[in-house]
Amino acid sequence: MLTTRFVNGAPNWVDVGASDIDRASDFYGALFGWRFRSAGPDAGGYGYFQLDGRTAAGGMRTAPEQGPPSWTVYFQASDAEATCKTAEQAHGRVLFPPMDVMEEGTMAVLADPAGVRFGIWQPGRTRGVDIASDPGSLRWVELYTPDEAAAAAFYGAALGLETSAVSLPGGTYTCVNPAGAGEDAMFGGIVPLADDPAERESGPYWLPYFEVTDVDAAVARAEELGGSVRRAAADMEGVGRIARLADPDGARFAVMTSVPRSG
Repeated sequence: MLTTRFVNGAPNWVDVGASDIDRASDFYGALFGWRFRSAGPDAGGYGYFQLDGRTAAGGMRTAPEQGPPSWTVYFQASDAEATCKTAEQAHGRVLFPPMDVMEEGTMAVLADPAGVRFGIWQPGRTRGVDIASDPGSLRWVELYTPDEAAAAAFYGAALGLETSAVSLPGGTYTCVNPAGAGEDAMFGGIVPLADDPAERESGPYWLPYFEVTDVDAAVARAEELGGSVRRAAADMEGVGRIARLADPDGARFAVMTSVPRSG
């Protein structure tokens, strides 16, 4: 489960690039209760989506040449430079080299061998998001990839992530956790594109899941606000109820209502 007790390799930030940040702010504000706050005049239009004063995500306007609107998941690294070098040695690519973000931290954007973008955040004054796994915040992340074994090997080398197989109705699911952190620190999964026709068309990517109190209500509200449903709400035994959506710009994300953990 994601928490704000961040460790190396775990997601500690998430942000959306939008063609119209005002429209994105209206959409996510109505859906999750977020309010957008500018990071200041020196931040290039970047800002924070906050829930009751706590930062749940970031966002900014992106130009068409920067790619389609999308969410980016960032993983904690104690040394962004070293992590980039390790990722390159593991056949990944550095798309944007490490850059200091004022005194907040150091960021970099990379791509894995399948071309999937992800970020690195080396904490400075800002460790990461202020809220996780509560309604309106990031709960889970999922990698859709053409080669599950290759992805596991890359993220193991680059971020020190470990994988484990979990039995679910209909098969097994590959879960991911930081090295040595154990089952309680699982924060995401890896899914072969071939196993999901809906994602096969879209290509590989990291999908963020946001916790909500009522998935069906969130789906209906997203549609009212101009979003679209990519996969209808469905129950997953032992996990909860989930749905995959896209915002009015086409940025893909998912919502879930988790079942309480037993024990």
